[in-house]
Parts: sequence; structure tokens; C-alpha cells
Amino acid sequence: MIIERTKNEVIFRLPADIDTLGLQRIIDYLKYKETIKQSKATEEQANELANESKSNWWKENKNRFIK
Repeated sequence: MIIERTKNEVIFRLPADIDTLGLQRIIDYLKYKETIKQSKATEEQANELANESKSNWWKENKNRFIK
């Protein structure tokens, strides 16, 4: 792995055979960090939104898991 910092960005170079599921989780986390750095929401508001999102997802998808 090579990490390079330029004036405007950080570049990660990874081997092509890296685990894509793990890599996707890292990418999702980095997108999250980038998004929240500009947010003016409180932690309580963020938690409330996350709980609402999880609840809505479960309502829409529970039939896939419970039969």
C-alpha cells in the first residue's frame, strides 16, 4: 500500500487483489467522514436520523428475512 499526500488530496494505492468488501466498508466510512465535516447537525440529530433510517429499512426489507 502506498499513501501519497498532495496539496489537495490524499491518494491510496492498493494491490488489485484486495478484499473488495473490506475496501467498500473503508470507502463508506471515509465518505461518511467527508460528509459530516460540513454538517451543522448535532450528534443527537444524527442519531435520530440513523434510527429512523434503520427503522424504515427494516419495514421495507423484513419480509426478506422473516417468512
